[in-house]
Amino acid sequence: MLSDYFQLSFRNLRKRGARSWLTLIGIFIGVTAVVALISLGNGLQLAVSSQFGVSQTEVISVQAGGVNGYGPPGTGVVNPLTIENVNDIKRLSSVKRAVLRYVASGKLEYNDKVVFGYVTSVPDGEERKFIYDQLEKDPLEGRFLKDGERGKVFLGYNFYVDKVGLDKEIVSGKNILIQDQKFEVIGILNKKGSFIFDNAIYMNEIDVKELFEYTDNIDLIAVQPVDKNEIEKTKQDVEKILRKTRNVKEGEEDFSVSTPEASLATVNEILGGVKAFIVIIAFISIFIGALGIVNTMTTSVLERKKEIGIMKAIGARNNQIFLQFFIESSLLGLVGGIVGAVLGTLIGLVGVQGINNFIGSELKLSIDFVLIFFALLGSFLIGGISGIVPAMNAAKQDPVEALRG
Repeated sequence: MLSDYFQLSFRNLRKRGARSWLTLIGIFIGVTAVVALISLGNGLQLAVSSQFGVSQTEVISVQAGGVNGYGPPGTGVVNPLTIENVNDIKRLSSVKRAVLRYVASGKLEYNDKVVFGYVTSVPDGEERKFIYDQLEKDPLEGRFLKDGERGKVFLGYNFYVDKVGLDKEIVSGKNILIQDQKFEVIGILNKKGSFIFDNAIYMNEIDVKELFEYTDNIDLIAVQPVDKNEIEKTKQDVEKILRKTRNVKEGEEDFSVSTPEASLATVNEILGGVKAFIVIIAFISIFIGALGIVNTMTTSVLERKKEIGIMKAIGARNNQIFLQFFIESSLLGLVGGIVGAVLGTLIGLVGVQGINNFIGSELKLSIDFVLIFFALLGSFLIGGISGIVPAMNAAKQDPVEALRG
């Protein structure tokens, strides 16, 4: 019976104790690395995806290139965008609307604490509704800004739960200082799970312009295409008109036009490359573990020559001897795989929770059973393949010579 082979194999592995565990190290490390790092990679991929928001896939972002310093998108550049650029884009037949945005670095003071973040502008009229639609969230408390309001702001969720370092949450009705000027908080945005939105300070456009002394320059243009299915064509139209009006040649643009889908694809491609590299390193470790199994099983055959002789003397056939040692080596790989899969899964779950805490996302902690199944199947097969040669050597033992040994 096959079960008898497994029972006998388990007993033999237990007898070898420390040697069996040392043999498992390579397989254990490899499987742990594969399961943990692929789980973390998948979690990071989802976390990055969550930063864009679903509706953002319909919006094209335009910002100046040639960054000259640090700060929010479009700031500190050599040749900034202008209001004229916005008007040029608006005239395109493939563009439904082009909304100028100011995104400024600012100092916020509250509870005798000072933090630095960024302020983003909210335009008036229909464009205001467009911007609020992109947020895809209602206020957690209070309300949004209205047209013409001065000296008021609403804040991202992280100010409400104090993930910004003020040692005290901010609620609607409180006053804060931005660039040493007092503003009333009239609302808090519900949690987006994106550090971009959850850390933002939203202020009416006229206040942003006065507070940060904007003139004709702007930081960002949000472009909505007439047909979201033709977003790539709209992107090309925007690039063409800006090359013409900014007097730059193709390939020498001092601006960038991007869609979140394209940016996300680039990020996913980078993460995919990282995961591929991790898998290669893990398989090197598994290969070393496989060599360890070969060595252990070869030593086991030499140590158990008399046992093999006795088995053959009482009628054991070559295929039965082969199967016994083959199953033992397979179990070595499987046990290493089980330990590695358990530890790798735990590391993955802890890592995903860490990602959630770091960027404020809400990724679900899930176990990838398909990944674990193939990791265990792979470790079992690697163990079995590694034990084929030692098992064949055991099966070919001459019973008389084996009993003498």
